[in-house]
Amino acid sequence: MPTVKLLAFAGSARRDSMNKKVLKTAVAGARDAGAEVTVIDLRDYPMPLVDEDLEAAEGLPENGAKMQDLFGAHHGLLLACPEYNSSITPLLKNTIDWVSRPGPNGPGSRFLRGKTAGLVSASAGALGGLRGLVHVRAILGNVGMTVIPNQVAVGGANKILAEDGSITDPDREKQVRAVGATLAEVTGKLIA
Repeated sequence: MPTVKLLAFAGSARRDSMNKKVLKTAVAGARDAGAEVTVIDLRDYPMPLVDEDLEAAEGLPENGAKMQDLFGAHHGLLLACPEYNSSITPLLKNTIDWVSRPGPNGPGSRFLRGKTAGLVSASAGALGGLRGLVHVRAILGNVGMTVIPNQVAVGGANKILAEDGSITDPDREKQVRAVGATLAEVTGKLIA
């Protein structure tokens, strides 16, 4: 069976993002389940807002093409999704939108369709970003990705995240790790 390759990132540019911290635990779960996980920071791939006039004049932005290559080299995505005003962050949506655009590598849909995704979120609020996950799930499903059913929204994350990013609540830590592990297992079955 081929090795499962997952691309992991948070939809936040903030250095001290709670979502980046929670992502580490989900990544550990995926790796423990045998997946090869590439972790990136979207700060390293700045892109303009999707603009078809800009695209017509200049083509796909360089970092848009790099993101397409990264998505194309992996079987699935492990995402930590902050919630902004009950929805998806502009950074995460813009990334998905650029990856979906046609470019020198062919139709953008091929970098998304048929891939898997696992979702976690974290917030100081009681719902932990749950409302935003609904929108992320819908967007990824609409572009042809299979989003695993289990997801975790870590409410009160500011109270259970240690300085090193580890989750101090054993039950929450286990749930977040399980998202990564389940994504690795489901992806493995789909690519076998």
